[in-house]
Amino acid sequence: MPGKIIFRVREIIEEQISEIAITMTIQRGTSQSLTHNLSETQIMNTSTKITHYLKTSLLGLLFATLLATLNPETAKAQEVDAGFDLYSTYVFRGVAFSGPSLQPYVEYSSGGFAVGAWGSQGYDGFQEMDLYAGYEFDFGLSLGVTDYYYPGTLWLDGDSHAIEINAGYGIESFSLAANFIVNEAPGAGSAGGDLYFEAGYSFTAADVFIGAGDGWHSGSGDFALVNVGVSTGKEIKITDTFSIPLTGAVVFNPDSEQLYILAGVSF
Repeated sequence: MPGKIIFRVREIIEEQISEIAITMTIQRGTSQSLTHNLSETQIMNTSTKITHYLKTSLLGLLFATLLATLNPETAKAQEVDAGFDLYSTYVFRGVAFSGPSLQPYVEYSSGGFAVGAWGSQGYDGFQEMDLYAGYEFDFGLSLGVTDYYYPGTLWLDGDSHAIEINAGYGIESFSLAANFIVNEAPGAGSAGGDLYFEAGYSFTAADVFIGAGDGWHSGSGDFALVNVGVSTGKEIKITDTFSIPLTGAVVFNPDSEQLYILAGVSF
């Protein structure tokens, strides 16, 4: 009888030890799973932050590089300007974004360098708020960067900004421009790698232009001719010392088969 009791006690102890071991194993697995999931979340958050910081740093580095190219002799020729335009329709690269729009801007310039903020507020509620920086060389080449942002998304969210590299060259009456979106930004509508090219020629009475692009510029996203038009301008004299610049344009988009006639005044 005592032997049976001892044997039963041993079985009970072994069962308890086994249950404890199983429980510890389950807890360890759960802990590892939670730690693994937490690590994935932390990695994703860290990756997002790093991407945001890299974009911000790239933009800051470009600004600093442009500043460094300033000629010290012209650094004193600094100017801060502000104003606004009123347009009957906001058309950009052959695409109509809104109807009548107020478009304010603030710009700092020094020599060939300029940095500023530009926006568009449509009567229909459409908003666009952009930041830009650029440098224009004395031999006709211009380089810059533009940050496109559309309110309604979070400004501090990297997916809300489409960053575009801009290049242009002008010689006498002829001009060429090339633009490249470097990132995919769902909040700004860019697919990443979006291209746009435009050529223009200035006559005495008017300017003509033709542009083509892909990504957010065309309806299908494929490269297409999207912007063909003519523009002109004149001064409306109010007094002997004050006049208002008036511009007008006729724009046709072969891709969307839309025609726009617009006019604007600047203050």
